[in-house]
Amino acid sequence: MPVVQVGATALDQTDQTMEFIRGLLSESPAESEFGLDIGKAIIQFKSGKPGSIKPKATAGRTNEGNRPTFALMDEVHHWVGSNGGPDFYQTIKRNIEKTTKAGSRWVTTTNAYNPNEDSVAQIIHESEMVAQGYWLYDCLEGSIAVEDMRDAEQVRQALIEAYGDATWADIDGLTRTILFDRTTPDSTYCRFFFNQIAESSDGWMSKTEWDACFDEDDPIKPGDQIALGFDGSIRGDSTGLVGVRLRDAKLFVLGIWERPENAPDDWEVDVLSVEAAVANAFKTYRVAWAYCDPPYWQENIGRWAIEHGDDTVFEFWTNKPTRMVQAVERFRTAAMVGDLKHDGDHRLSRHVLNTVTREVPQGLLITKDSPRSKRKIDLAVCAVLAFEARADAIADGRMQIRRSRVVGW
Repeated sequence: MPVVQVGATALDQTDQTMEFIRGLLSESPAESEFGLDIGKAIIQFKSGKPGSIKPKATAGRTNEGNRPTFALMDEVHHWVGSNGGPDFYQTIKRNIEKTTKAGSRWVTTTNAYNPNEDSVAQIIHESEMVAQGYWLYDCLEGSIAVEDMRDAEQVRQALIEAYGDATWADIDGLTRTILFDRTTPDSTYCRFFFNQIAESSDGWMSKTEWDACFDEDDPIKPGDQIALGFDGSIRGDSTGLVGVRLRDAKLFVLGIWERPENAPDDWEVDVLSVEAAVANAFKTYRVAWAYCDPPYWQENIGRWAIEHGDDTVFEFWTNKPTRMVQAVERFRTAAMVGDLKHDGDHRLSRHVLNTVTREVPQGLLITKDSPRSKRKIDLAVCAVLAFEARADAIADGRMQIRRSRVVGW
């Protein structure tokens, strides 16, 4: 009972593979030998015998319990959290693993992935199953650096490496495109022509750059002098609270309230939990300055200013581009030159790496990759506000350095 599934993030994406399969079968003796009914959406036996080849789209829960004998997961660099790709992958893989002793197998096909997206392609590549040799990861990459992509001979040689025995590829045409078509970012050429893993060119911060700021020494402790950044929402986006230590610009997360997957329509941020986290931050640390984005939270922020001092808690409107552009630039510059640290919190890293840039007349702002994207960036905004609050606290002379004394008798 052969059950073959072709999976993708949308049914349209399976068309190319299904057409390829239909073409192969209809031009071979297989159609008559096995009595196949080769339809557009499904291939099955004319006799009604169980078995089929059919497409599947990302809907993890509805695919639970299937028993495919073979699954092809296509273009898994597009299988990301926002379209349910990782859950779909886990469901298909789990279904296959239950019958591997009987010969069931799965294969994925992919272009090089963007390491900022946490796609299924990245999950597989970084898996211990690949590292230990239990899964085969087969990849040809063109060996060329971005700075050499204006050299015709090096571009041509890298394309030959990447395309291997794909003799139908127009190497000369691709070489001309890469050399002279500047409408496409180099990062796109790296991923889709040289098969190199590369970040999107519009990403605000690359994983390599952000990882370089990681510092596991000298952890944040109660009593440290800090600045705060707060970005709030009610239903759609996340609400976050980030702190940064004044003496060394080390960032850490104090709270994150994200809308859960499959949350009911009336889901809202737990305001009391946010209030408790803010109160606990002021109780645990010496807060020198706090910047808070006011929309939906103006009354709360006003109360925090009354409770903790209106010379400590300030509004910071992130929708005012001139001020926000300057704050974003200062944050990124500090990260590039090593004047900023973080403790490796995966939530903060995820939000920072989700962030892309948008050009406005005043400069570059940070934003989500699309207005309806599920890839949240709110902790990145909090971090920018906290870092700006730290700078203003220091400029105001508020940084205090505790000195130890040795007393002898």
